[in-house]
Amino acid sequence: MAAWVGLRACVAQRPWLRLGPWAPRTAGLCSPAGAGVAAGQPEADARPTRAWQRDGIRNIVLSNPKKRNALSLAMLKSLRSDILHEAESTDLKVIVISAEGPVFSSGHDLKELTEEQGHAYHTEVFQTCSEVMMLIQNHPVPVVAMVNGLATAAGCQLVASCDIAVASDKAAFATPGVNVGLFCSTPAVALGRTVPRKIALEMLFTGEPISAQEALLHGLLSKVVPEEQLEEETMRIARKIASVSRPVVSLGKAAFYKQLPQDLRTAYCLTSQTMVDNLALRDGQEGIQAFIQKRKPTWSH
Repeated sequence: MAAWVGLRACVAQRPWLRLGPWAPRTAGLCSPAGAGVAAGQPEADARPTRAWQRDGIRNIVLSNPKKRNALSLAMLKSLRSDILHEAESTDLKVIVISAEGPVFSSGHDLKELTEEQGHAYHTEVFQTCSEVMMLIQNHPVPVVAMVNGLATAAGCQLVASCDIAVASDKAAFATPGVNVGLFCSTPAVALGRTVPRKIALEMLFTGEPISAQEALLHGLLSKVVPEEQLEEETMRIARKIASVSRPVVSLGKAAFYKQLPQDLRTAYCLTSQTMVDNLALRDGQEGIQAFIQKRKPTWSH
């Protein structure tokens, strides 16, 4: 209750935080800045990301390979805009985040982190980055990372923040900030919640990369495939998600993350109520009736 009161106070001070019924789960840290995405059409090349949507799948591509798809403030704001665009639309079922070039993302742009930029700018960079990472978890639809090449620092954080991550066998992951005197503290939040503590700390303390197979072994990735099969396998997963009920998946995703930090009894209490709520959904009953009647379900969305 205290968190909700605090959120309402924050929203009152920052009207642009009113993003719809799923917005409270973002803890009031997101902004809908930026242009929209035309269905089935890539966005203007001037933006550091490209985005288009087709058949319920929104593709967001980090498209600044000359700068190793660094998560500059401009890149973060563009990514945030693409993630937020029509988040409540029932036409949206799943988001896939990928990148152009041989590097998925090299993390923050270090040129933006010099003392010339100043404290206020640095604060905006890391706050915006945190907003983006939380938006992914709190988004009403699943977010899938499609990773080819190196993902370091905040780039690794982005992968760890996604609900599902599929990588090619050429991918690698690292949190090398310690080597330039900037410990990867914010990447550690997502990394430490995804891989075992001792693996995360070895990555953070040494900055040494791990291979895609090691990342799979430790839980950073969902699947590793040959490079030539990466897009095919990622889109197979995305299409499968897009084929099921959005309301059911949204309810389940929110409940999954809500129960994770709870003790066992509380987790079962929360998820038991979620199951009851799920049964009250139109699609919950439609799925059961379709199973009983041996037919394909017709989802509301």
